[in-house]
Amino acid sequence: MIEEKTIAPDFTLPDQNGKDVTLSSFRGKKVILYFYPKDNTPGCTKEACSLRDNLPDFDSLNAVVIGVSPDKSESHMKFRDKFTLPFTLLSDPEHKAMELYGAYGEKVLYGKKTMGVIRSTFLIGEDGTVLKVWKKVNTATHGDDVRKYLKEHEL
Repeated sequence: MIEEKTIAPDFTLPDQNGKDVTLSSFRGKKVILYFYPKDNTPGCTKEACSLRDNLPDFDSLNAVVIGVSPDKSESHMKFRDKFTLPFTLLSDPEHKAMELYGAYGEKVLYGKKTMGVIRSTFLIGEDGTVLKVWKKVNTATHGDDVRKYLKEHEL
């Protein structure tokens, strides 16, 4: 998994509209890059809504939210519309960005080892440096946790 104080690996993936988005195009802003398993599932919905609910604070702190999952662009569009998610969702069905960040691999679910998306978040600074990594995420409070970190560290 990518560590803090390293340069965030760049990548290009299609967004919910099928338009290619490159991570480095957000230089000059902080990026809350979060990897999640699947649109419209209970945990992923809680996490997305938690981030959505904190968006006004993120905006005032010069931060944007970008979600990445293996779902297709069409699924992202429906997910965004259903839950009024005003941020970018990227499609990574081949796990390219996820593997770059260590957000895809072996995990244990209900005692069984499986391969899949490892829910994680990376706070990337304006210069592209990883400022904070959340390897374990409480889906219900994640937006609050990120907001508090940004404010406490005056980022």
